[in-house]
Amino acid sequence: MSDTPAVTGGPEAPAAAGRPDAPAAAGRPPLYFIHGMWSTPAVWAGLRERFEVAGYNTHAACLPYHDRDPSLPPVAELGKLGVQDYVDFLVADIARLPQTPIIIGHSLGGFLAQAVAARIQPPALVLLSPAPSAKTGVLAINSLRSMWGVIRHWGWWKSPTLLDDAGARFGVYNGVPAEVADAEIKALVWDSGRVLFELSLPGVAKAPAATIDFGRLTMPVLIIVGAQDQITTAAVARATARAIGSNVDYHELPDTGHWLFYGAAMTKVGDLIAGWLKQR
Repeated sequence: MSDTPAVTGGPEAPAAAGRPDAPAAAGRPPLYFIHGMWSTPAVWAGLRERFEVAGYNTHAACLPYHDRDPSLPPVAELGKLGVQDYVDFLVADIARLPQTPIIIGHSLGGFLAQAVAARIQPPALVLLSPAPSAKTGVLAINSLRSMWGVIRHWGWWKSPTLLDDAGARFGVYNGVPAEVADAEIKALVWDSGRVLFELSLPGVAKAPAATIDFGRLTMPVLIIVGAQDQITTAAVARATARAIGSNVDYHELPDTGHWLFYGAAMTKVGDLIAGWLKQR
């Protein structure tokens, strides 16, 4: 991976992992994937492979410090990075690409995709289980239960955080086969408490970056969410669709939770994205 511009308050982080040897399709913009909180670019491996075979060039962002071995103590500075730091990092990373990409984000990445899109105007936007913005937050007991292992610790809002096993199994990997969930939980990495604070309590955090300028999201938007998502609930996705407006295609998958990157769920998500992209 090549270096990328430094993030405010942090070291240089790896740029988006691209695969320049992927077969390019004439006239197709590249696909740029943004992972979620406590996650890494590795979650996109299956979908990237599918779309590269179909002729797309793909790139997967790695948010600051998310390439660090989770068994190591977290870097204290990570907990102080805010939403604006993540957005600025992604805008700078995308600027290095030869063509403005279609942006695809999951969970926190779904929120960040909107914030970035409002600034750079990509040709299209795909939001998978998007995290809430200041306008689209919906109070949900299951979301609080999912994150209880994080937010019960004093000072979480200014420290690195890591989702605990119980919260991960309840909120992220509900309905996922045990062997898949076990492997994914081992791969979780530390993330910013500040970012979590700004998105979960934007009024208290006084974080302007948690507000999306929906008037600038005029490009075609695809939203996909699992009906049984416990952590970024379908209610958030519906609120996001309403806020964006008439240029949205919305799909709510029955019997599906937050984790969309395995088995039949990933196949369905890939089919929906592929079919939608063909119409663009």
